[in-house]
Amino acid sequence: MLSRVFGFGRRPFDSLSEQEILALAISSEEDDARIYRAYADGLAQDFPQSAAMFEKMAQEEDGHREALIGLHRRRFGERIPLIRREHVRGYYQRRPDWLVRPLGIDHVRAQAAAMERQAQLFYVEAAKRTSDAATRKLLGDLAAAEQGHEALAHDLERQLVPQEVKEAESAAERRQFILTYIQPGLAGLMDGSVSTLAPIFAAAFATHDTWQTFLVGLAASIGAGISMGFTEVASDDGKLSGRGSPLKRGLTTGVMTAMGGLGHALPYLIPHFWTATAVAAVVVFFELWAIAFVQNRYMETPFLRAAFQVVLGGALVFAAGILIGNA
Repeated sequence: MLSRVFGFGRRPFDSLSEQEILALAISSEEDDARIYRAYADGLAQDFPQSAAMFEKMAQEEDGHREALIGLHRRRFGERIPLIRREHVRGYYQRRPDWLVRPLGIDHVRAQAAAMERQAQLFYVEAAKRTSDAATRKLLGDLAAAEQGHEALAHDLERQLVPQEVKEAESAAERRQFILTYIQPGLAGLMDGSVSTLAPIFAAAFATHDTWQTFLVGLAASIGAGISMGFTEVASDDGKLSGRGSPLKRGLTTGVMTAMGGLGHALPYLIPHFWTATAVAAVVVFFELWAIAFVQNRYMETPFLRAAFQVVLGGALVFAAGILIGNA
């Protein structure tokens, strides 16, 4: 672990021979081609046009790799030294974001451009630090090749992913995000914020004991979070509805439900009853406002209608809690 953090055991770039630099370029091109194909595989189902673009970029990387291997064969023979990015101190690294599912379409496009830009800038800076003419030429050629890759990426994007396709892909990605995270999270926040109002404020006005009220709110919030999370997981596996992973939806729902209840339970850690109740009421206001904002922002519900619905429901539950507590 320490050797990775501090670079122990890794070669400095300026200590590499021309053969090792060429071998490093070959392995880097090979890795980049595999990354582009991983991007293509991850995007193929939902974004086929972008997947086709990354497949063509991988083919270009294959072509450059073959040219580099041919150059190595002519200058140094058949045996290519085993040297990779992680063996060289200060060499750019690739984060394994291609292993994440689902892939974010905008993130992948930006990452592809960054991949080529990083390689090009690295080779340019490396060429400045060498006095050997042959090495300088080699690094300059590699920098030019990487710059050409970035231009190729933009050309392929214009050909294969026109603006209307990009807009459609972005809309599909946003819809999936809403179905997997926003809707379950909103349902959890509404349930946690509204349904726990009655037991918390009933306990508060029945006992006037802030600690006991906090315990009731804590139990109600955690219990509701667990219940809502399991309900979300068990109700829909996401295969037919297209709502995504049930585990992600269940976790989102459970956490947001618990947070919604804990928001107005935590003020009762304040020992003074009326101060705690006033703070809890203010927190409830902001919780209901947040629900209305999310409905307006992501569900396209008019803000005034969303606010009216949430405030009306919250007020009814709040009043029920106070009435029961004073009974």
